Parts: sequence; C-alpha cells; structure tokens
Amino acid sequence: MNTLKSCNTIVIGSGAAGLACAARLKKLGVDVKLYTDDLTRGTSLNTGSDKQTYYKLGMYGSEPDSPALMAADMCASGSCHGDLAYVEAALSAEAFHNLVLMGVPFPHDEFGQHIGYKTDHDPKRRATSCGPFTSREMCNALIAEINRLEVPVCTNRLAVSLCVSEDRQRVFGAAFRNTETGELEVQPSQNVVLAVGGPGGLYEKSVYPENHIGGIGIALQSGVQACNLQESQYGLASLKPRWNVSGSYMQALPRFISTDQNGHDEREFLREYFPRVSELYDAIFLKGYQWPFAASHIPGSSLIDIFVYIETEIRNRKVYLDFRTDPKDLNLTFLSDETRQYLENSKATARTPYKRLLAINAPAAEFFAERGCDLKKVPLEVGVCAQHNNAGLETNAWWESVNMKHLFVIGEVNGSHGVTRPGGTALNAGQVGALRAAEYIAAKYPSPEQNLNVSTTCKLCDEDKPCTLDWRKERRELQERMTMAGSFLRTEETVTNAIQEAQAQYLRFVKSGLKGLNVSDMVETERTYSLCIAQLCYLAAILEQCRSAGSRGGSIVLDDNGRGRRIHNALGSDWTMVPEDESYRRGVLTLKCEVTDDDINIETQWEDARPIPSTDGWFENVWKEFREGGIYR
Repeated sequence: MNTLKSCNTIVIGSGAAGLACAARLKKLGVDVKLYTDDLTRGTSLNTGSDKQTYYKLGMYGSEPDSPALMAADMCASGSCHGDLAYVEAALSAEAFHNLVLMGVPFPHDEFGQHIGYKTDHDPKRRATSCGPFTSREMCNALIAEINRLEVPVCTNRLAVSLCVSEDRQRVFGAAFRNTETGELEVQPSQNVVLAVGGPGGLYEKSVYPENHIGGIGIALQSGVQACNLQESQYGLASLKPRWNVSGSYMQALPRFISTDQNGHDEREFLREYFPRVSELYDAIFLKGYQWPFAASHIPGSSLIDIFVYIETEIRNRKVYLDFRTDPKDLNLTFLSDETRQYLENSKATARTPYKRLLAINAPAAEFFAERGCDLKKVPLEVGVCAQHNNAGLETNAWWESVNMKHLFVIGEVNGSHGVTRPGGTALNAGQVGALRAAEYIAAKYPSPEQNLNVSTTCKLCDEDKPCTLDWRKERRELQERMTMAGSFLRTEETVTNAIQEAQAQYLRFVKSGLKGLNVSDMVETERTYSLCIAQLCYLAAILEQCRSAGSRGGSIVLDDNGRGRRIHNALGSDWTMVPEDESYRRGVLTLKCEVTDDDINIETQWEDARPIPSTDGWFENVWKEFREGGIYR
C-alpha cells in the first residue's frame, strides 16, 4: 500500500458535478486533486435524451418566479429536505450562468433572455436545453476549465474505500486501486468530495452508460447515512444504444410493436389495452411529457410502461418503437386538442412518425442514425430501464454529510430529490452542490492538516485470500436480481427473497479475496463487491417502502393478496397496487449500515423532512453576517 502526500481536498468522480467542484475549489485557492477512473467515462459525458433538460429559475418574459416558489415546486411530491431545495433554487441562476460564461450554448433570444419550456412535474417554464447532449456540453466546457486552471487530475484510479475515524464520524481521505498497475494507494486529505454518480451497475435493464457502475457502496460500507434509497426513476429507453426515448420520441407518435424472440409474429400489442386508436395515441403523446414511470400516472400514460413490461418480461417478446409507418386507422384530427395543437404548432403533421420526429427534433433522429440505427428504415428495440436515482447520501444545506464530517456529497449520489423531481433538476442540483461545497470548504476547512491519521478504518477486499468468485457471474446475478425485485414494480415477498439472496452473495465475497487475479479482474471484483453492499442497502429501503409508504413516485407496490386497486380492466386480479400512505411524504427514510465479516447490519428510520426555510432578511444584518462568516453554519 502506497501512502501519498496529503492534500486539502480530493474530488472523486469526473461527471459535471465533480468537474465543477474541482474548478471552483481551485479558483478559491484550495489545494485540490481530482480522482477518476477515466476522464471520458463519466455518465454526464455519455448520456442524454431527446433534448436533455437543465432546470433553473425562470428567466424569461413576464412570468413571475422566485427561489421560494421553485423550492416549493421541487418539494411538492414530498420526502424532500426543504433547505436543500431552497439552495438549489437560489443558486440555480448563478450555476447556470457560470456554465454560460464557460461557453455552454444554452439558447437565448435577441434580448438576451434564456427561453424556457415546461418539463415533467414543472408548473412553469423553467426548463432549458442545448440539445440531446446538454450534460456533454457541460462536461466539455468544464474539462477545458480544469485544464486551463491546471487542476491535478489522477486518472486510472478506482476509489475502493473511504478512510474514516474509528467512531465513523470523520473522513480522512480515500483508498484507490490503480487500474493499470493494481497498486493500492491511500490519499490522505482533510476533505473528500464524493461525486460518483448513481448506481448504474445495479440493474440489468439500465439506461446508464455501460461503463458507469457507481460508487455509493464505498460510502455506505463506511457508515455514511443515506436517505430515500427506495426512490429511483425508470422510463422507456432503447437497449442498443442505451438512450432515453423521452419527449420528442413519444410526441412523434411511433407505433409500439412486439415480436417473438426471432423477430416474427409482429403485432401492435397496445391495442388490446386501449379500445380506441385515438385514446392509444393520446397516451403515447402524453408519455413524452410524462416520460418517467410515475405511480400518479396510473391510470394514465404510465400504463404504457407496465404493458411493455408484460410484453417483454412475462410474455418473453421483444418490443420496438416503429417510426416507419402509421397504422391505417390513425387520423390526427381525432386526437385530443393538446396532442393535435402540439403537432400543428411544431409543423409535425406528416404521415409517418419519422417525418414528424424530423419536424419536432431532427437531432433526436440523427443521434440513432449516427450509431447505425436509421429510424426511417428499422424499428428501435426498447425496454423499461433504470434511469436516475432520486436518492443517495444525506447531507446538510452545505452538501456536507449529516454524520460524516469533511465528506461532501454532490451530483446524483446526493439524495436531495425526494419522491419525484421536475425533469432536469439533477443537472442543476449537481452544479449548485459543487459551488456550495467548494464555498464551505474554502471558508471553513481551507488549510491542509498535517499528519492526517491515515491508519483509520479502511474496509477493503482481502488481497491475501485467493479469489474463488467469477465477478462476471456475480454481477450478472446481482443485476438480474435488482431488475426483478427493485425496479418500478415491487412486492414485499419478492424483495424479501432478494435480500436473502443478496446476503448469501455478500458472504461469498467475504470468504473470497483478490489473490491470483489480474489487474482488470481485481478492479471489477472490487466494483462488484461494492455493488453487493449497495444492493443490500437499496433493497432494505425498498422493503420498508413496501411495508409502509406504498405505491408512490417512480414505483408501485403490487398487492400480494389482490386487495389493492386494480391497475387496468384488461389485467387480472394480481395486478392491483397498494395505495400510497401520503403521511410518509412528510418524512425521509434514512439508512445506515455496519459491515462486518459475517453480515451487514442495516437500520432504517423515518425522520421528518427539513422544511423550506422562511427568509425575510434585513440587508444590513445579512451583509454583516456574510462579512463575518456567520452564514457558514
């Protein structure tokens, strides 16, 4: 094990949040290093949608907006800390314009106003976009910025553990595996900024980039408190390539078709659920605005996700979006006013979904054509996939962990969103969290400590034990289990069984080690071990949801006894959903775990969500508190 010279702050992760934080820390004069496996492999750089959304305070025309209004909308679905939402709203303009000044091409009109549009769960026009690759544009600008600032970047490093105090109340750095040499390095630091993204590697059906695994497990195994791990977002996505088929892809009104596994027996399977073709296509159109699966959209557009699931997972068929032709009985004039007016305003009334897509959003079609899938010639295979984690590690309003001092958590791994969130909130939250954490570190923890206690607890895989596991087999088993038990359809029995299987898998890892592995297999084994710990924590939270809160947000709980509300008349009595107990929206579900060689002890508890602050300050008083540093509480 090689112990490096200490520095003030290390940032782990190279997505948009981590890059922004490293750049701001450098500008504030903080000694900072950025650690990443590969600067080009972050989720932010490799993901997007039809027009990837950035959510911010309204800045256009005469429509009124304020941080208080925006925070209230972000908290509207519950289980969201109000102070975090308030800060995300208050700093959204600064974070947004910081990106604009770096060259991210968000559109504005001739007067300099940044135009907006409504996104899902958004009552105003706060959303903006610079196309399918908004987060990529952000990353490219931020990478140029850290290069200009000469921020030290340590690549080919996989974070395998945090170094924490014996009482698990303070972080002192992190341990990294060199993915080229296999060497283990410990980097002591006064502060750690964790920006490792969502748990993409947990799921078989996932729209996360394949190379994005996620790193929340290294924090969970160190006892860092999490919140709302049961709250994730799922939606229709293409399987090859992995891409969200949201917004424009649905508003162009493609045919939904299915075939057997060999590509035969084509049929429009959604017709068995919708008695009128106009009703079917209005639901498809709404799926664009309401792309994430949502319990509140049953009955409604989220029924489509369930019908796709039945077709793929139960009937063992393949489902495709077909942009080539319209059904003969589709008449656009018979659609709802909302659908028809949108198509007419977009000049998208041509007779094929592909031509309508070109009119609505040509880059959305070009994306697939550039990847060998010409939508005017071939159908696009889709499934319901894990897309975003609304939950994560719990922090205060400065993005510092609530129970692990000097650990700051930013980006998707921060559990700030609650039950649901307006689309695009995640990009804003990552940028705001980056600026917020950097400001606090520079103000309160600016100087590197000498003689940091690098012998603190550092939970690692045993390098002296021979490896008895095949990480490929173990990861495949783990991902299939999570997609079956922890996706958007859940039952208490299935989750309970999955926990027992995951516990057995964890014990297999404990008994195994790393000895005898080449570097690549060593790295992937450690990743899979971390995923196993994360899965147990996520399943524990999901089990608590099944037993208490019920169907809400991005998932529904099916009633094992068939006593719930019937989802759809065409489905049997086993397709009934447990109603939501809305009293749980006033709280957040916290979780802590303790990892031992024999087991993982996990505790969950519902705690009150922190309210939205009420502010009515007097300028001179706030100015004085700001000058004297009293705001850093």
